[in-house]
Amino acid sequence: MIVADSSTWIAFFAGDTGGDVEMLRKSLQDSQVLMAPVVLTELFSDPDLEKDVEETLVGIPLIETRPGFWHRAGVLRAKVLSKKRWARLGDSLLAQSCIDEGISLLTRDRDFQTFADAAGLTLVIRNVKH
Repeated sequence: MIVADSSTWIAFFAGDTGGDVEMLRKSLQDSQVLMAPVVLTELFSDPDLEKDVEETLVGIPLIETRPGFWHRAGVLRAKVLSKKRWARLGDSLLAQSCIDEGISLLTRDRDFQTFADAAGLTLVIRNVKH
C-alpha cells in the first residue's frame, strides 16, 4: 500500500511521465493506494478540477484518522520545527497519516525528508522537485 502526495497526483492527472506516475498507475491498477484526507482536500481545492478526476479520487479508500491523531501531528510538526527545518501544516498532517497507517508516501517533494528523519516516515521519492 502507498499514499501519493498531491505533487504526484497532479503530475498523474496532467499526463506527465516519471517513476512516481508509473508507480501510482501500477498501484492504482493493483488497488494498492489509500487516500489521505489532507491530499484529497488539497486536490479538491482546485476550482478547475474535472469531474472525471473527482470521480477517480473519491473512489480511492480514505484513511480514517485515529484517536489522538491531531495531537500526534502537532507533536511531529513541533519536533521538525525544533530542528529549524521546514514543516508545513498540510505536510505534517500527511506525514502523520502515513506514519499511523505504517505505509509509504510516494512523492516528488523532498520536503518530506524532514519527517522521515524526525519520525521514520517511509518515503518513495521519484522525480524530486528542485
